[in-house]
Amino acid sequence: MRKLFLSALLVAGLSGCTAVGDFFKPYRIDVRQGNFVTQEMVSQLKSGMTRDQVRFVLGTPLVTDVFHADRWDYVYRYQPGKGSLQERRLTVIFEGGQLARLEGDVRSGEVPPQP
Repeated sequence: MRKLFLSALLVAGLSGCTAVGDFFKPYRIDVRQGNFVTQEMVSQLKSGMTRDQVRFVLGTPLVTDVFHADRWDYVYRYQPGKGSLQERRLTVIFEGGQLARLEGDVRSGEVPPQP
């Protein structure tokens, strides 16, 4: 009888491992990478601004391409410890050394978007 009780207890304990495993998950930190660009920052941009003025408002771009010197990419990724991945992208296009247009997730009413 004692063996039967112990085996029933063992089966009950093993069947509950998934619930126990969910409870004892390791702590995962929030990971933030890239340039955090807000809507207020983008709303300060105006057509015709120089590269230095744009850099002052948005900060140094995360990605600058040697082959496309007139394009700056601001990329932001946020992976919370619990939850889904969030990504934001903003591309700044210059023509003649001045701000021409913006592309990406964050938009401003001042700079006309590219169709």
